[in-house]
Amino acid sequence: MKFFLKTFGCRVNQVESQALLEACQRAGWIQTWQAQEADVCLLNTCTVTHQADKDVEKLIRQILRRHPSVRLVLTGCYAAAHKQHIQRLFPQAEIVGKYDLGPALFNTQEEVCWTVSGHEGHSRAFVKIQDGCDCFCSYCIVPFARNIKRSKPVSDVLAEVKTLAEKGFGEIVLTGINIGNYCCPQSRKDLAALCKELALLPGEFRIRFSSIELQTVTEGIIEAMVLWPRRFCNYLHLPLQSGCDGVLKAMNRHYTSAQYADKVASLRARVPGISVFADVIAGFPTETEENFENTYRFIEQQKLCGLHVFSYSPRPLTKAASLPQLPAAVIKERAETLRRLDHQLRAAFAVYLVGTEQEVFIEEHSPQGLRAVTSNFQQVMLENAPQGLHGLLRVRIARAEGALCYGEPIG
Repeated sequence: MKFFLKTFGCRVNQVESQALLEACQRAGWIQTWQAQEADVCLLNTCTVTHQADKDVEKLIRQILRRHPSVRLVLTGCYAAAHKQHIQRLFPQAEIVGKYDLGPALFNTQEEVCWTVSGHEGHSRAFVKIQDGCDCFCSYCIVPFARNIKRSKPVSDVLAEVKTLAEKGFGEIVLTGINIGNYCCPQSRKDLAALCKELALLPGEFRIRFSSIELQTVTEGIIEAMVLWPRRFCNYLHLPLQSGCDGVLKAMNRHYTSAQYADKVASLRARVPGISVFADVIAGFPTETEENFENTYRFIEQQKLCGLHVFSYSPRPLTKAASLPQLPAAVIKERAETLRRLDHQLRAAFAVYLVGTEQEVFIEEHSPQGLRAVTSNFQQVMLENAPQGLHGLLRVRIARAEGALCYGEPIG
């Protein structure tokens, strides 16, 4: 059986696809990178933006045009949120939920999208500890695709992390749809309790949190970062979305700009050298020009280290989709303005680190040299470094050019 696997979207989808890849290999299937050669095409889809939908539909049309008899299996958020639409456009496609792939593909009850033993093509590994969100932010379609919250048992997380560390992954990222909502189904331990268990595992590796919501960064999580600085990266990605309280309320975000600022100040006071990155949405329907300017100034004042900028895209089923929409040109202009600010923030953070010593993880061996990343998520090119280095090592940051630092190994 030859299979073609294509992944769209977020880190969660990527780790789920890795788990699905491993399940296919265990079943004796052979991977092909040409859809027209496959017996079955597996598409792990995304629907976070309108463009994500278009990308999925474009590939489906290409596959069916070149290989109309193929077994086409769609899973992921686009498949879950738009079943009737898909059935109308592509009646030959099978729509299979993530937790039903085992029975549908392999005639087994195994949940094939939970656990990985590696991460093909990546120097760091990702561990999915949680799935699902029921926050229903007014712009977000994810709860319509993944509204059932699940968490992986602590024992399974520990075993998976231990396996990955033993295979040489020096950095392991905990990921999920809303990881701050982690709750072990057996012991009811939360993310902070899981961190304490992870801190005690043997081996030279560090843990990075993927995006985590402001309200779920508890004292226990901060304490873990303080007590075990070599195990937990001094980095958090805290979605902001807007620096204007009125817009945050319309988005159904359950915090104020002042609460966000207080959390950032608290983190910086307690976690040495921490970097804070954020998501921000440009052009939400109720965002006025004044609101946008306030958001821009708020981000500048917080001295965030970088942004992930989203251009607002109305998603079906969401409350914000029914609101009067801003002109596309306005959304584009605001997004570009925020992306320029992102470049400025990243460059300022790079300069801030010049002269410091950092522990870095070797990400890539390229013709230009070794590329690494610090615990606080700064990209570093290593100079005068012998080839063959891997894992974690100490470096001194010598200079910065734009958003990139250059450093040399110590010792």
